[in-house]
Amino acid sequence: MESSLTERAIWRDYYELCKPNVVWLMILTAIVGMCMATTGAVPLSIVVAASVGIALCAGSAATVNHLADQHIDAVMARTSGRPIVKGKIDSQGAAIFALVLGCVGMVVLLKWVNALTAWLTLASLIGYAFIYTFYLKRATPQNIVIGGLAGAMPPLLGWTAVTNQVDGNALLLVLIIFAWTPPHFWALAIARKEEYAKVEIPMLPVTHGSKYTAVHILLYTLMLFVSSLLPVATGLSGWIYFIGAAVLGAIFIYQAIVLLRTMKNADAMKMFRFSIVYLMAIFPIMLLDHYVLPKPFIV
Repeated sequence: MESSLTERAIWRDYYELCKPNVVWLMILTAIVGMCMATTGAVPLSIVVAASVGIALCAGSAATVNHLADQHIDAVMARTSGRPIVKGKIDSQGAAIFALVLGCVGMVVLLKWVNALTAWLTLASLIGYAFIYTFYLKRATPQNIVIGGLAGAMPPLLGWTAVTNQVDGNALLLVLIIFAWTPPHFWALAIARKEEYAKVEIPMLPVTHGSKYTAVHILLYTLMLFVSSLLPVATGLSGWIYFIGAAVLGAIFIYQAIVLLRTMKNADAMKMFRFSIVYLMAIFPIMLLDHYVLPKPFIV
């Protein structure tokens, strides 16, 4: 692709490089992780510093993804308007931007949060920006399953920002997002199967067919349903969260069954959109439960 600056880049173009909608969702789950780590109030300084540091590193990883996928993005309708593809920002400028974001994010975490959170965040950045984007995405149809762990880390990062230690309950929050990721992305991949095939990305619908993928979406939604109830089993959450998780999970499973029966792109996109609502709802419900029904298990 011939890249030239067709118009002067503005702050909104750099902001778009960070995939802000994804980053805001990550920060939501990270803040919930912070709050779930203690029965008391989380210091505002920790909330702000951890959120800023994690967001900057996530934006850095997203920018690297834009850089690596610019030739693919130019072909796919969903991504053809991205800043690098449109020539609003050149590759060198994007690379410098990614480096600055990542370095500043790490400094914030190391100086105002703690080293454990900083290094876990760096591992997540490397996992998504380099291991997933440059290798797994193009190497295996299980790309999103293996690479999904990097995107599932924010609740753990929020937890360690408060406690400076890894806890089993924090890993349960990671498990929820890890189980959520495949049905979320595979639903979109079914609807965009032809585009992924055109750019030779081995997404599961391309390599194994949409029906096979729909079966696995259903299996993962069932696994997600079980995973989402584990915080109740460990005492991390109570009945308010149980009801919310059960209802949201049941809707997710129902949509997976509908998709398996109809195999319509419209149903795949409906499930994809609901998956975002699911994640935006289940973590705030967990937070509501935590403060309405405070748990004595954390010291």
